[in-house]
Amino acid sequence: MEAIRQIVKVKNHKISITLPDDFNADEVEVIILPKSNNVDIPQWQMDQVRERTEKYLKNPSSAQDIDDFIKDIDGEL
Repeated sequence: MEAIRQIVKVKNHKISITLPDDFNADEVEVIILPKSNNVDIPQWQMDQVRERTEKYLKNPSSAQDIDDFIKDIDGEL
């Protein structure tokens, strides 16, 4: 399953969401929640996630398999 999370501005009770070119689905489920301001995420972390997302969207095949990722983490512990 592929999930996309975006924070978008509401204008005149409407929103617009642009999907990546490689997102292929005939139907999607949309869940709308008000943005919560309770979580304070550091700017460096948001920048890192944006950078990783951009790299992934440019080359999805470069993503590491979850099993390989877990093995790498286990090896570092």
